[in-house]
Amino acid sequence: MNIIRTKVVELTSVPAMAYKVKLRQGGSGIKLHFTNEDATAFAEIDKRSGEVVLDALTASDEILQAGFEEAQEMLAGLPYSARGKVKILVSEECDADEISEEEAQTVTAACMVNSDEFVAIIDRFSDENGKINYTLMNKQFIQFASGSSVVRKMAGEKAKTGDILLFVLKNRAAFLANKRDHLPDDQAQALLDALNEINPRSAFKELNLHLRKMLAR
Repeated sequence: MNIIRTKVVELTSVPAMAYKVKLRQGGSGIKLHFTNEDATAFAEIDKRSGEVVLDALTASDEILQAGFEEAQEMLAGLPYSARGKVKILVSEECDADEISEEEAQTVTAACMVNSDEFVAIIDRFSDENGKINYTLMNKQFIQFASGSSVVRKMAGEKAKTGDILLFVLKNRAAFLANKRDHLPDDQAQALLDALNEINPRSAFKELNLHLRKMLAR
């Protein structure tokens, strides 16, 4: 069953993320997920006053109390939405269990930033200022696509542009990262999403255009 909750907000008074949930027995509460440890804290919201009701242990912790007060202020007025459970990652390992499909995609994309493939691509195509040279990256990816018999076969069979792009990306990412095995489709898509987030116009605009021309032949 989905948890009905608001969007997640980041707190400044404590190292935690917070969101408001509806309780099955009625009413609502605020849940904190700490980002520096695998722990949570919860407090109910009084139905009449709208104030956060802290238990004795929480109320005696001034820092934790400040966290709930900040969370209450930030979450006030935010609508609820039917979405999956929240999973806060407190280590570099990525675990997409028990989260919604949308959130899982976000988590996976974030994890790919730490992947060997992403780092290899950034290192290969970044200029002296740390910015990606998209022209050079697209040029080299297009050269591979033009010389690949697999790409030509996929184009001849009228495969989707996105599928061909993922094949090219998986192959080049493995090559640049000096790996034998290619990324699975979901991780390759997450890698593409991570690269696209850097450049709003699409990291592989020229490559996409080239692939569409191949498919139109």
